[in-house]
Amino acid sequence: MSAIRRNRKAAAALAASASIALFASACTGQSTSSAKDDPSKETTITFWHGWSAPDEVKAIQADVDAFEKAHPNIHVKVVGNINDDKINQALRAGGSSAPDVVSSFTTNNVGKFCSSHAFVDLNAFLKKDRIDPAKTFPKAMNEYTQFEGKRCTLPLLGDAYALYYNKDAFKAAGIAEPPKTWSEFAKDAKLLTKPKGDSYEQLGFMPTYHGYESTTEHYLAQWSPTYFDSSGKSNIAKDPAFAKQLAFQKQLVDDLGGFQKLERFRTGFGDEFGAKHPFHLGQVAMQMDGEWRLAMAEEAKPKFEIGVAPLPVPDDQAATAGKGYVTGTIVGIPATSAKQNAAWELVKFMATNTDAVVNFANAIHNVPSTLDALKSPNLKYDPRFKTFLDIAQNPDSTTTPASVNGGQYLLSLQNLGYDVEKGKQSDIKAGLESTAREIDSAIAQAK
Repeated sequence: MSAIRRNRKAAAALAASASIALFASACTGQSTSSAKDDPSKETTITFWHGWSAPDEVKAIQADVDAFEKAHPNIHVKVVGNINDDKINQALRAGGSSAPDVVSSFTTNNVGKFCSSHAFVDLNAFLKKDRIDPAKTFPKAMNEYTQFEGKRCTLPLLGDAYALYYNKDAFKAAGIAEPPKTWSEFAKDAKLLTKPKGDSYEQLGFMPTYHGYESTTEHYLAQWSPTYFDSSGKSNIAKDPAFAKQLAFQKQLVDDLGGFQKLERFRTGFGDEFGAKHPFHLGQVAMQMDGEWRLAMAEEAKPKFEIGVAPLPVPDDQAATAGKGYVTGTIVGIPATSAKQNAAWELVKFMATNTDAVVNFANAIHNVPSTLDALKSPNLKYDPRFKTFLDIAQNPDSTTTPASVNGGQYLLSLQNLGYDVEKGKQSDIKAGLESTAREIDSAIAQAK
């Protein structure tokens, strides 16, 4: 498993908290026309990334080594284990020690990176090298790397979400195949649930929003929601997808025992990234999770066979079965860099060179981030991993859009979800209307 998700989850709140304010004073930005350095000359650039596990650090260094072999005049100083807080500080300070290339696990920050000009707009570089993002990157990845016409980042590997299921438990319950629609899913979750007093011997699925990856945005992707309208206003009270998702999840919580009973059971779960994860132990029979879970689960040596399938879709969207939520790592060039042309060569290599993307994906078991890499015969993976590859390139797959204040709108929506699932907010329509106003107000203040 890659530390991408471990670090991204730790940074999720950061994306919508005080750290966002740092961008406002980070820099005034520079256009690509100010990139005067000659990338054919001997030079050294600094690359910051967030990976920290030994195998990941080794993989990123191998990527850089391949770049330096292809560009012997450009030397790369690599600095790992960098989070967005450190990135923010560097953007504010500038100077010779600041990075020339930065990767981040927090796609939520793209809107602020672009709107504040903290990262340079890469459109001119792409046009110069005749790279068409729409033909290079999967649709969802293409979307989360830009904001309001500015493309200040490119995708650097990705994550896709799917359904993990206990094949042995399915067989014992008489379920022949994984559910394709949410109504089938709800039926299966109940069949797979074995109550035991005020707890469970086995739970079909942990539906609460505190249940690891079961967040509002991960659920909502299957409804293909539109978060903002054409004027940039919150659309959550107008698009029926949001009310339908919240209502479905609330009904599932009630059907599987109620919020209080589920929460008591959940508090006994092991760490999300440890061997005692409830899915590994068979405590839950189905799990919404990303591609990294497969390697982690097998490493834990479960006493059952693991199956992987796309997450279900609403019954009235059955034709879109196979889609999912997609996110990932991003890479860009800080406007403070005085070596933007040389920096672009590294960004271009890491993000668009098929061999580089494939080799990196093979090494850290993440989803490749170019269409060519996704189809490469050199990809090495467990056959079940193909589910994630298919989701990543499915045109119906979705992501969460960039916003000027990062992921604050997602936190507002998640907070509403918490209130709905516990019964604190019984009027979903009113809750969505109030939350939409909260989101619009926060965005207006951030501009």
